[in-house]
Amino acid sequence: MSYSTADSFRPVTLDDVRGAQKMLAGVARVSAMEGSRHLSQMVGAPVHLKCENLQRTGSFKLRGAYVRIAGLLPEERAAGVVAASAGNHAQGVALASSLLGVRSTVFMPKGAPLPKVSATRDYGAEVRLHGQVVDETLAAAQEYAAETGAVFIHPFDHPDIIAGQGTVGLEILEQCPEARTILVGIGGGGLAAGIAVAVKSLRPEVRVVGVQAAGAAAYPPSLAAGRPVSVENPATMADGIKVGRPGDVPFGIIGELVDEVRTVSEDELSAALLLCLERAKLVVEPAGASPVAALLSEPGAFEGPVVAVLSGGNVDPVLMERVLRHGMAAQGRYLAVRLRLTDRPGALATLLGALSVVDANVLDVSHVRTDPRLGLTEAEVELHLETKGPAHCAEVGQALREAGYTVIG
Repeated sequence: MSYSTADSFRPVTLDDVRGAQKMLAGVARVSAMEGSRHLSQMVGAPVHLKCENLQRTGSFKLRGAYVRIAGLLPEERAAGVVAASAGNHAQGVALASSLLGVRSTVFMPKGAPLPKVSATRDYGAEVRLHGQVVDETLAAAQEYAAETGAVFIHPFDHPDIIAGQGTVGLEILEQCPEARTILVGIGGGGLAAGIAVAVKSLRPEVRVVGVQAAGAAAYPPSLAAGRPVSVENPATMADGIKVGRPGDVPFGIIGELVDEVRTVSEDELSAALLLCLERAKLVVEPAGASPVAALLSEPGAFEGPVVAVLSGGNVDPVLMERVLRHGMAAQGRYLAVRLRLTDRPGALATLLGALSVVDANVLDVSHVRTDPRLGLTEAEVELHLETKGPAHCAEVGQALREAGYTVIG
């Protein structure tokens, strides 16, 4: 499979995906397929998790990056490659380039998580930090390509990238031939397009459902308009699918072959990530958990057996802590309350005693005495509590009110 950079808009076929699978033998892992009893009970049909979070570099991105770079002409390889990414694509390009003996330069935003920057360097890329947002980083990478002749490796908008990602679809059909629905997260669309090409060519009756974060959902309006349109200021914790405009190449494939595109909320993403960690014992980033979020949002909507593609597991520990806390709050397992009390010895101990009666676990206490909003004898306390669900949250609130406390936030 050797194509010039001018050949960017050729169709992607099943033969392309099969060729990519042969090329990736011994390079990309055949990632595990794990059953989930908890999700199966919820959906009422078998649910399987395709664990690309356990792939080399922690996501599916290695597949497409390797196929794209391996397909370069000798003179293109000699010029090196350049990419722009906040994480997963960066690591995929870095490792693929190293395996193929090609020099790589990766532009990353200045605020990119340090573990992802470090991993990209460790895989062999020269990392350049530029810009505060990915759009600025992308512009810098394209400028570098124009100045140096390095080949720009797009994260999703190229047939070779899509063919490489499509090998996930071939593996799904080999590992779960009885599958009836495949759920996959969509950012720019490379993974969903590749899976759709592979699956619909071999099993057209299988439904392929794309999932986007509601705050960065460019595909629904684009599909309605019949052309890629941009979403202004996309906002979501799921940075792996935080893309403001669909890719031209994947858009055409998704419009033709993907049966449905759904959106999920930030609360649903948080709950899905928490479920993957607690029930499946899998570390999954918010973008990778988006198919599970779709199952949580409407479990009866999907014919089983269902395969949910966990596309990546590269999550910054600081973000993981925030997302898990958000997910616990969405499930009524974490409660933050703010109240005022009389500032006298023993007042805080009395408050904590009232909470112990209803078995609320205090995680953190913030005690403020000097604030212009407070009276001379008042103090404000903010409590972070671990609770057992919505009913327990209501019980805690009732106990505080009965003890004479006024909750102000």
